[in-house]
Amino acid sequence: MTSTVPASLFRANGSSALQAVFLDMDGTLVDTEGFWWDAEVEAFADLGHRLDESWRDVVVGGPMTRSAGYLIEATGADITLAELTVLLNQKFEQRIDRGVPLMPGADRLLSELARHDIPTALVSASHRRIIDRVLDSLGADRFALTVAGDEVVRTKPHPEPYLTAARGVGADPVLCAVVEDTATGVAAAEAAGCRVVAVPSVAPIAPSAGRVVVRSLEEVDVPFLRTLIATPRGL
Repeated sequence: MTSTVPASLFRANGSSALQAVFLDMDGTLVDTEGFWWDAEVEAFADLGHRLDESWRDVVVGGPMTRSAGYLIEATGADITLAELTVLLNQKFEQRIDRGVPLMPGADRLLSELARHDIPTALVSASHRRIIDRVLDSLGADRFALTVAGDEVVRTKPHPEPYLTAARGVGADPVLCAVVEDTATGVAAAEAAGCRVVAVPSVAPIAPSAGRVVVRSLEEVDVPFLRTLIATPRGL
């Protein structure tokens, strides 16, 4: 976990105001969910196995250990989890080195959050080495805090990553908004007590109490997020 601004600066004054915004990375801010699947397909092809397209919905948004473990079990590939993790990270890095496309609305939203001085954290299941490379495209200075999947004991769908982010910026999770693109990430954020904006990238996500579903980050701005926090839960 890395932080660039003292948490004491992030204490909000109001009891019901938006205190912080936490954003997922792959598939939410950067269009890389397909990169991970392509890396997985290539890695298993090298091992003599073909991945079923239906498995993509199973592994999307999950931590590396869960996704890789599932694919090893599903294919019966002769490779350890540790070996596959290294291989997948290498193949993913090869792809992001060619450039990382931002999702529509991502650059505008990050700039708007900065203009409003809203503490913003990047919370990802990806490993630190991956996050740091992607930050070259996103701009590391746009985030008060970044939390990587290999820096927490339990990553998404466990709430620990978002609880860690909330502690890091000195915010109450209940007054934080989270933007996620997968059911795994949504589950983690909701378990932490945050309000969620879901922007599905691969598999659909249904709306529910305390959660709204939008088609694109183009629909998300600061007034929208403040209204989400101000709306009583259950409405």
